[in-house]
Amino acid sequence: MPKIQYKEIRFQQKSLDLIELVNQVVDEYSAQGYELTLRQVYYQLVARGYIPNNERSYKNVGSLINDGRLAGLIDWHSVTDRTRNLRSESHWDTPADVIASARYSYNLDKWKGQPNYVEVWVEKDALVDIVGQACSPLDTPYFSCRGYTSQSEMWSAAQRFIRQEEREKRIIIHLGDHDPSGIDMTRDIQERLELFGADVYVKRVALTMNQIQTYNPPPNPAKITDSRASKYIDQFGDESWELDALEPKVITDLIKKQVTMYRDDAIYKAVCDKESREKDELRMLERNYDRAVAYLESEE
Repeated sequence: MPKIQYKEIRFQQKSLDLIELVNQVVDEYSAQGYELTLRQVYYQLVARGYIPNNERSYKNVGSLINDGRLAGLIDWHSVTDRTRNLRSESHWDTPADVIASARYSYNLDKWKGQPNYVEVWVEKDALVDIVGQACSPLDTPYFSCRGYTSQSEMWSAAQRFIRQEEREKRIIIHLGDHDPSGIDMTRDIQERLELFGADVYVKRVALTMNQIQTYNPPPNPAKITDSRASKYIDQFGDESWELDALEPKVITDLIKKQVTMYRDDAIYKAVCDKESREKDELRMLERNYDRAVAYLESEE
C-alpha cells in the first residue's frame, strides 16, 4: 500500500502524533477487511479519546490526513471516498478468460423459493460498502437512501416489493442516524411505500437507544434547526448520534443477524449446493477449452 511523498511539509509534533494514531486506526481495520471513510476515522479517534468531538476537530482531521498523504506519511489507500468512483466496461484477453469470469460471477438467486423477501437500506452512501460486506455473502439486495429517498426511487422500490407479493413477508432492514431526521426517515419509508400500494415491514435496526447505551458512540448536539428537533428533544434529549460512529463489525454483524432471521436455511443450502455443482460444470468447460486451444496450436 503506497505512501508517496509529493510535498515537503513540516509538521508540529502533535500533528505527527495524530498522524501515527490515524495510521494505527486504519491498519487495525484494514486487517479486519474494512476500508474506512474520513468520518469513520474521525469517530474512531473521538471514541478513543484522542480528539474532541466537534466540527472544527473533524475539519482538522480531514486537513491533516490530506497533508499527511501529500507528505508521504499516510497511505493513499487508507481512507476511502465512496461517493466518487470511476466506472468502466469489463475486458478480457482471451475467450478462456471470459469463461473463467463467468464461473466466478455465476450466482444463483439464494432467495428463490424463500418464504420472505428482504432488502437492507442504509441512510448514508458513505456506509454502503460496509453494508455490502454483510449483504453480498448473503445475496441480499442493499440500497443507499442518501437521506430522504427520492420519490422516483421510492415508487420503483414499491413496484419491486409488489412483485414479491407471493411471499409471506416483505422486509426492509433500515439503518440510519439517531437524530431528528434519521429517526423520521424510517416512518417516511414505511408511509410512502404504503401510499404506493406495497405491503412492506420497515424494521429499524440501527441506531437505537439500546445500541447507544451498549456501545457508547460519541454524541453530537441535536440539530435544533431541523423541523423535527422539538419532538426529538422531548423524547430523547438534546444529543444525537451518527451511524458512522458504530464499529464497522457491529454494523455487519447486526445486518447478518437480522437478515438470516428471515431466511430458511434448508432452502438456502440447497440453492448453494446447486450453484457449486454448476460452477464445477463451468470449470470443466474452461478446462476443455484450454485443451482444445492447446491441441489446435500443436497442429499448426
